[in-house]
Amino acid sequence: MAAPHPTLRKQQGQVLVLGMLLAAVLGLAWMRYFATGQVLAAKTRMVHGLDAAAYSGALVQARTLNFLAYLNRARMAHQVAMAHLVTLGSWAHYAGMESRRLAQGNPPAHLIGLLFGADHGRAYLAAAGAVGLEARARAEGTLGQAYATHERFVHELSADLSRVLARDLPQARLGAMRAVLAGHYPEHRDLRPMVTDDAWPGLLRRHAPDAPLFDWTRRLAGLYPFLDPRDHTARNPWPVSARCPQLRHELRRRGGTALDESGRWQAGDTQSFHAVRSNRWIGCYYREYAMGWAWMPAQAGQAMDADHVDAPPEDFADQDFWRWVRAATQWDLVGGRDNPLANSYALRDRQAWASRGLGDYLDIAAGTGPDAASGFVVRLELPDASGRPIRARSAAESLFSRSGRRADGLDETPSLFHPYWHARLSAGVSDVSGD
Repeated sequence: MAAPHPTLRKQQGQVLVLGMLLAAVLGLAWMRYFATGQVLAAKTRMVHGLDAAAYSGALVQARTLNFLAYLNRARMAHQVAMAHLVTLGSWAHYAGMESRRLAQGNPPAHLIGLLFGADHGRAYLAAAGAVGLEARARAEGTLGQAYATHERFVHELSADLSRVLARDLPQARLGAMRAVLAGHYPEHRDLRPMVTDDAWPGLLRRHAPDAPLFDWTRRLAGLYPFLDPRDHTARNPWPVSARCPQLRHELRRRGGTALDESGRWQAGDTQSFHAVRSNRWIGCYYREYAMGWAWMPAQAGQAMDADHVDAPPEDFADQDFWRWVRAATQWDLVGGRDNPLANSYALRDRQAWASRGLGDYLDIAAGTGPDAASGFVVRLELPDASGRPIRARSAAESLFSRSGRRADGLDETPSLFHPYWHARLSAGVSDVSGD
């Protein structure tokens, strides 16, 4: 085999140099690509972690708002319970007084049954089982104590709890975000995200009892027939006086439960037998026999709106009923439809339970639009693999939104009485940057 030409021997190895140069360039490109990939991975990881943290913070916030809504609804439920207790207190006192009249036979039970039917007679006789029941209507009685328990929940327990929840929400929200980031970055300790542009401080406000709260409370009470007006009049079917054949003996039951303008519940119940009488001095009139009475005023010292006198006689053994009415009152003895004598006894024996009314409540601040939302921005800075800082931010919010349309087609007004608060990330806010 012939030896290589001398010129060819001089050119051997030149490809190796070019190959080494190309390898160096490829190595540099690969290292650059690897570094860029690490930075991109770090940024992507930070964005995902911060988005998860921000959403978790908004979720804690939405759950707190929903809890406050349930707490407000619980306060309303306690108000309805207080209305029932006031009514029960009135009934208990009324029944206790009626048991006394039954024992006195004034009027007798057989007369009530004869004039107005067996059902009324049996109902009057049933008052025999209510002896002493009026004690439960006192402030220290079982009903009065139960009322005081509901009162404490409305004005102390729930008010304190709502105040603490609203005050501590920023710290609880931050704690949730830090817990998510700690799980996302187990290699880092004590991560400290920073919250900015926080709308929470201006979202809520404590409201004094206002017209919407009064209206809603009364509408809720209207759902319960037990709290409906208790007015009924029974008449005997036959004439009882030749002078006034159009008049009949009447059995008048009157009663009701109401929320007064101060936000306190009151209830009253009376029943009287109005017997037709006549004489040559005034003609026909109704003689009232009070059978049962009770009044639970909204507050001590409250004036009674119905016809009454402040100091009624215990009985009329020593004077004529009509003469006393003429001298001491302005009652209509023929056209009246109330139980003024029973009202007078009810005023004299009234039982007032202490109440602070509906109470202040926490709700959305005035001026909040139909798309109420409470958002915030969370920021975080971490070093990448080379020690250079990477900064990211994300935003989330809690918004008020029904899951479905109202039956009446109207938009639901954002409030802390409906638990329709949800969490979501704010679009177009998440970003990341680095040196």
